[in-house]
Amino acid sequence: QVQLVESGGGLVQAGGSLRLSCAASGRSFSSYGMGWFRQAPGKEREFVGGISWSGGSTSYADSVKGRITISRDNAKNTVYLQMNSLKPEDTALYYCARHVLPWHGLTADPTDFGSWGQGTQVTVSS
Repeated sequence: QVQLVESGGGLVQAGGSLRLSCAASGRSFSSYGMGWFRQAPGKEREFVGGISWSGGSTSYADSVKGRITISRDNAKNTVYLQMNSLKPEDTALYYCARHVLPWHGLTADPTDFGSWGQGTQVTVSS
């Protein structure tokens, strides 16, 4: 069973940047696509972005496109979420997740992800 541990969240002023990390335990990390999701209080969990198993493809939600970059280091079993030009509406608990199936294409559907981290809080002040 894979374990995912997010880190890097915190309090930042609007316009600032944060880099979140998600470290995965176990083998076969490089075989799975990864995703980042977020959930703000009173709202549903929403897709932020994803990266393919090879790192060659990424996808981003329209709400963050142009402000975030997802990357991965398969040698370190880690996926990253670089967030720039942060806005108060980016405030949420951010989760990383691993796709259910290896070698699968990019997807934004949370039901396609079978393993989730505990989340790291990002708070953006105005």
